[in-house]
Amino acid sequence: MINKLLDLLMLPFILIIKIWQKFIAPGLAPRCKYYPSCSQYTYESIKSFHIFGLALGVWRVIRCNPLSHGGVDYPPKTLKIGPFLLSNKETESMVS
Repeated sequence: MINKLLDLLMLPFILIIKIWQKFIAPGLAPRCKYYPSCSQYTYESIKSFHIFGLALGVWRVIRCNPLSHGGVDYPPKTLKIGPFLLSNKETESMVS
C-alpha cells in the first residue's frame, strides 16, 4: 500500500524525466559525462528508492559539472539511511 502511494507521488517526476528523454534530449548534443545519463540514473533511482532516489538523482545532476571526471556510475543497489537499509527491487527479487 505504501509503495503504491510512493509510486503515485513520484509519478510527476517520472513523467518529467520521460518527456525530457523522449522529446528534449534527442535534440541536444550528448553532454552527460556519466553513464548512464543523469536522467536515466534519476529514473532508475526513483523507481528503486522513491523520494530517496529523487535525492540521489539531484545529487548526480549536481556532480555532473565541468570539474567532474565523469565515468560509469550506476545507481546503488542498497541505500543506508540512518539505521535503515533500503534495497532496490532488483536486489529484493534476487534474494527471494
